[in-house]
Amino acid sequence: MQEGIRMNKKRQEQKENQVHLRPYEKFMQFGAENLTECELLAVLLRTGSREEGVEALAAHILNIAANGRQGLPGLHRLSLEQLLRIKGIGKVKAIQIKCIAELCTRMARAKAGECLTFERSGSVAAYYMETLRHKSRECVYLLMLDTKGHLIRETELSRGTVKSSLLSPREVFVEALRSEAVHIILIHNHPSGDPAPSKEDMSVTKSIYEMGMKLDIPLIDHIIIGDNKYISFKEQGYL
Repeated sequence: MQEGIRMNKKRQEQKENQVHLRPYEKFMQFGAENLTECELLAVLLRTGSREEGVEALAAHILNIAANGRQGLPGLHRLSLEQLLRIKGIGKVKAIQIKCIAELCTRMARAKAGECLTFERSGSVAAYYMETLRHKSRECVYLLMLDTKGHLIRETELSRGTVKSSLLSPREVFVEALRSEAVHIILIHNHPSGDPAPSKEDMSVTKSIYEMGMKLDIPLIDHIIIGDNKYISFKEQGYL
């Protein structure tokens, strides 16, 4: 009984200590997993501005990055110019933040790549998720596969406005023929975060599918990436 009381008291003291410790000290004592997102960013920033401490600066950056969304994805969307407009963020810190965001994207993609197979829509979506879901414009990628379903090459076909991208079926098959592709997959993002296909998505996909059947280079899937979710035309039975 006494031992249990002592343990509970010790845990309470640890929690109180965490509240008062600065992020770097808290990391040293309790580990990175016990730091908030704001504290993690504060550790990386190291110093604040004349007007506010480093934790307040980190909170300010995350608040701007959130822009109505939850979590950290907004950091990817902040441009270098936007970061430099924040008081207390100079060129060095702005570049550090952009490099950290890019490193996180590559780490996530490398992890997804360990189990990547182009036969499963979910596997392809997971691999491209972090690359595409943070983009502020629609981007269309063409994946060209060989007879064994291995990736020959990927290329960005189109980069559009916030609401739509321009995609030419002719351009798709010029690239596919150039790479001697046997099968192709289309993948693009919806900056809104909602992967539901638009009428334009349905129409363009149908045109490309029909042309692919005539050229014997079938479109085997079209994947739309949203905010941590996706829709596959193959899985939905559209192809």
